[in-house]
Amino acid sequence: MSSGEETRKIQFTGKSTYIISLPKQWITDLGLKQGDQVSVDRKGISSLHVTPYNTRKKDQTETATIEIEPKEETSTVVRKLVSLYFLHFKTISIKPRVGRIMPSQRIGIRNAVKKILMGAEITADSSDGITVQILINLVELSVDAAFKRMMLLAKSMLDDALIAIKEGNEELAKEVINSDDDVDRFGFYITRQLAIAIENDHMLKEMGFDNARDCLGYRVVVKNVERLGDHAVRLSQDVLDYKTPIQGKNFDRIQEMSNYAISVMDDACLALFKKDYDQAEKSIESANNIQKYEKRILGNLKIRKDEEEIFRIRKIVENVKRVAEYASDIGEIVLNMNIEKILKKSEM
Repeated sequence: MSSGEETRKIQFTGKSTYIISLPKQWITDLGLKQGDQVSVDRKGISSLHVTPYNTRKKDQTETATIEIEPKEETSTVVRKLVSLYFLHFKTISIKPRVGRIMPSQRIGIRNAVKKILMGAEITADSSDGITVQILINLVELSVDAAFKRMMLLAKSMLDDALIAIKEGNEELAKEVINSDDDVDRFGFYITRQLAIAIENDHMLKEMGFDNARDCLGYRVVVKNVERLGDHAVRLSQDVLDYKTPIQGKNFDRIQEMSNYAISVMDDACLALFKKDYDQAEKSIESANNIQKYEKRILGNLKIRKDEEEIFRIRKIVENVKRVAEYASDIGEIVLNMNIEKILKKSEM
């Protein structure tokens, strides 16, 4: 018996309930009281794991304060704010080390809260300090729900970017570029929730993850969806740079290629949600077929045509091809997350 181990007798109460008492010192150390909840998780054949819902003291996890210098770059201040957001503080105070917060710094903080930090609101704002409150929580928006919204938005951006190319529609292209902030907001939010899950076993189970390793895989998946949005932005930038549409058979083939790439992405994400190893394998194989669409488009380009258009089409095709490659990457991650299921089948 280890020095910290105690013996407890199993008691019987009511008609069908067995109970044991918990060590008083453990209750005291964690600041627990009567009525607080704990999760009981079976570990292996003979062990139980008892964990409080909140294993961290409030004064250590809820509030953070950072001091900034007057000459500190706005981008540096924003990076500090984002880092604290990822560390799941509920209240973040930003104060000047000396003097006052510079106007450019205040504008940068406001823009970050508005555009990239989901669930964040500024509750105090003056040259003497800014307070950011994180209001959203797991119950209000689950990781899966946030990811699905993020994915739908990124796909819509790609569709709209192609429409903008076909029509030479600069206004639509600008809308797509602006929508990228919303995709990033979902990405930051999911990353924050994953950080919470890694440190809290109860939250890990609530989010539907089997282990902390899966959280890391999910983070890479989210990054790939962020990149999908980035490529939609690049396609939209083409419209703003050249201000002329691409139409006819060349565009039709590009659209067909894009539709296929998105279908592969959908299949890979479905495998993620279903935790389906075989489905992930199929999505990887399907992603390789994107080269057929690429060769068909590039093979039909004629040298005598406008060299500028040929250059644009090559760039567009490369961006669309990346979507299928990201789908393949997601499929690989799903394989890694679910490989143990295959091992169990082979052992049976």
